[in-house]
Order: sequence, then structure tokens, then C-alpha cells
Amino acid sequence: MKYVIGVDLGTSSVKALLVDREGRIAGEATREYPLLQERSGYSEQRPEDWVRETVNALADVVRASGVPAGDVEGISFSGQMHGLVLLDAEHRPLRNAILWNDTRTTKQCRDIEAALGGKLLDITRNPALEGFTLPKLLWVKEHEPELYSRAATFVLPKDYVRYRLTGDIAMDLSDAAGTLLLDVRAKAWSADVCERVGVDLALCPPLVDSTALVGTLLPDVAAEAGLTSGTRVFAGGADNACGAVGAGILGEGATMCSIGTSGVILGYERDKDRDFAGKVHFFNHAQEDAYYAMGVTLSAGHSLGWFRDTFAPGVPFGELLATVGDVPIGSKGLLYTPYLVGERTPHADAVIRGSFVGMDASHTRIDFARAVMEGITFSLNESIELFRAAGKSVGRILSIGGGAKNPVWLQMQADVFGAEIATLQNEQGPGMGAAMLAAVGCGWFGSLAECASAFLRYGAAYEPKPENVQRYAELFEVYKDVYTQTRGLNERLQKFRI
Repeated sequence: MKYVIGVDLGTSSVKALLVDREGRIAGEATREYPLLQERSGYSEQRPEDWVRETVNALADVVRASGVPAGDVEGISFSGQMHGLVLLDAEHRPLRNAILWNDTRTTKQCRDIEAALGGKLLDITRNPALEGFTLPKLLWVKEHEPELYSRAATFVLPKDYVRYRLTGDIAMDLSDAAGTLLLDVRAKAWSADVCERVGVDLALCPPLVDSTALVGTLLPDVAAEAGLTSGTRVFAGGADNACGAVGAGILGEGATMCSIGTSGVILGYERDKDRDFAGKVHFFNHAQEDAYYAMGVTLSAGHSLGWFRDTFAPGVPFGELLATVGDVPIGSKGLLYTPYLVGERTPHADAVIRGSFVGMDASHTRIDFARAVMEGITFSLNESIELFRAAGKSVGRILSIGGGAKNPVWLQMQADVFGAEIATLQNEQGPGMGAAMLAAVGCGWFGSLAECASAFLRYGAAYEPKPENVQRYAELFEVYKDVYTQTRGLNERLQKFRI
């Protein structure tokens, strides 16, 4: 039997997933690394930590599985998006990586908007947000000019790890789309953007497709990982793109709802000119010549975790939500907005904060729990509403993450979204997507869609109930008003936050 490994480089840990030719998991291993937050709004990591723990995770999964090294044919990657890894002429990091959740770059975002105006959305298809790579690059240029002057290129997190494993510098299109430097339609770095913001085009690394072969393991790395130096390494993709691949979001109308710490609504897109006016993200897919639109709720599962830790510490989620299905739609007149750390879609608002609206003395803990679940689902539905308003088809929605583990929540998604909700039997997220990229790169399948047919197995499905759809549609209109009614209040409260 032959195998591939999907490596998912996340924000808190790296996961290696060993997969055989039928999509069965033969082994997995996880290694953690620290997050460095020395000042408010700062979020960094040491690139060397990623490299060390990735090699350790590879060694762990190979050793524990007992699979012969020569039977592992390929490796590919999924990686946290947007993080800036600035390299000198010898490809050594000049500083810690600045991560996707670092928010120090508000000024640089405004500078980008001033320099590009409407061209920004036209070329990059995305607004200037603090999470993207270009604002971080301009921050280093402004605040650390000596380091910036020594920069020869930049890469994103998984690309640096892959470089250290192979000696090859490159970036795939799906990750490059999150830099604000890529002409998304043309699939090329934008000389116009670079010139207008004062970034040398030569800093941008070579671009490749996600299934491109970029090299083989260096001999010393292979020995440490328990693999052979002939193991082929493929470019990989951004975590959201790989999550879409791993969920089979590979054709028109295919849509994914992912509820983790944050929440994502992601829809497959072939029309590179569909105009969302910057209200949702628009990125190149890991599938060749395809794209995806994506809306983000910053505090999805985070909201439920916060509620549990605050009001039911130590109580397992299964116990906390055991009777949530007994609470009627609308949580007895109680609404929750999941703005614990601000919001992304449709309100790019760092100041707004969450609310419970309509509470009275009759409400109990389980009513609040259901209100939290409904509020998260309503927030995600705002992205679906934007998709449909732009003429985008939303067919069956594949639900993954924490929201796919509770039958009441799955039915809630079907009723709020007004669409069939499907689940996976063997959900493995971006790690599976990375493994699928390696499988296609190795020639096991002619396309990612063919690979998905072999690797993915679907579970239960939930159909919307017409009476529930109507009830939720009325409640959703009330939910949307909460943002406008509380925005000014939150701006006034900001000075009191510690």
C-alpha cells in the first residue's frame, strides 16, 4: 500500500495526517508551538518552531504507523494564511513571523486604500484588512527599516516550512491571494499594486499551482523524519482552500459551513468576475482555474466556548446542550450577537461587541445556550445572504467543525440557511485537503474531484423544515437590526474597556 501525508500548519499546532490510496487514515500526529503576544494587538511566532515541530510530527506519524518509509510517496501542506515571513538573501528569517491575527497595521491599511482607491478591489478582489500580508510588510518597512532593507523575499508560514524541507522557495496561488499583492484574475503578482504602495516586485516569490511538485525532501530532513530523500513534496494551499478541498467543495453550487473558533461560509466559484463589492473575501482555490468566496464570523465556536467557560465551567458540551432541542425557536425571545472580538462579515468592525437582547427573569441557562447557537448561525447566514444577493448559487451545504457534531445545530443550520445540510463521516479538515493535493500530485487521480469521490464519505443529511424556515426568517430580520442599534453604544463604551 502507498501513502501520502497531509501537513496542516495551524496557529497553535501542526498536524500530520497519513492517508492511504482509499482515503483511510493510517495515522496522525500533532505537535504544538507557542504564540508570542508581547504587546496588545501583536501576534507572532518563531518560524524555526514550525520547522522543528513539523519534522517531529512527520517522524511521530511514520514511527507510530509502522508504514515503511519507501511507501510514503508524497507530502503536501495546508497553512495558516497571511502571516509574513521576511527572508534575507540567504533565505534566513529577519524577524519573527507576524501572524494573521495581528492587528497592529490599521494605519498601513488606510495607506493602502489611499494609494490604490478602487483599484484595490478591482485587482486583489479584497479590502485592506489588518490580517493580510501587505499591511504587515509596510509596517516592517515603516517601523523596522533596517530589517526591511535587508529583505530579499517574503513567504507565508507553510511556504517557509516547505522551503526548509526541500530547499525550494515558492508560493501557491491560493495562499498568495491572501497577501493583497496578487492580481487574482490574472494569477500573477500585481506590478501596479507594488508600485503604488512602494514595494519592490522582486520581493514576491515564484508562484505555482497547489498540486505542483516543488522538490523532494533534503537528505538530513528525510533522515530525521524517518522518510526517504526521494519523497516528493507538493506546494499545498491556504488552510481555507485546503478545508474546501477536504470537504469536496469542488463544483458549482458547492458550499461549506465550518464552525470552529471562527466560522466560515465558503462557496466554490468559477466566475472570476462575480462582484461581491468586497463584502466577502474572494480568493484563488487550490483547484486549478477556480476560486472561492468566503464570509467569516470571528467568534463562532469561540462564542459557545466563552459561554460554557463563563456560565458552566467544566461542564462538557454534550451535557450543556443536552436539552437544547427542547427550547423553542427564538430561545423564548432571546437574541445573541457573536461579536466578542468584533466582526468580519458583513461588518468589518473591530469596535462592535456582542449582545444578549430580550432577556428576562424567565430565561434559564439552556435558553441562553440556544440563543448563542442561533446567533452564530444568523451571523453565518449573513454571508449566505450576500452570496445569493450577488447571484451566486447556494446548493447543498457541507457542515464541518463543531457545528456538525450536534443534530439540533445541524437542523438549525438547514432551517436558517434554507438549504440541505450534509455531513462527512471521515471529516479531517485542511489536513485531508493537503493529503488530497499530494495524492493528485502523485498521479493517483486525474483531478481533485476524482480524488474526493474516492476519499470522502458522507454522513447524515438535514432538510429545511418550511415552518421553521419562516419562523427563523422573521427572527433573522430582528437579528440584523441589533448591529445598527448597538454600534453607537459600543463606540461610546470603548473608552471603558480595560
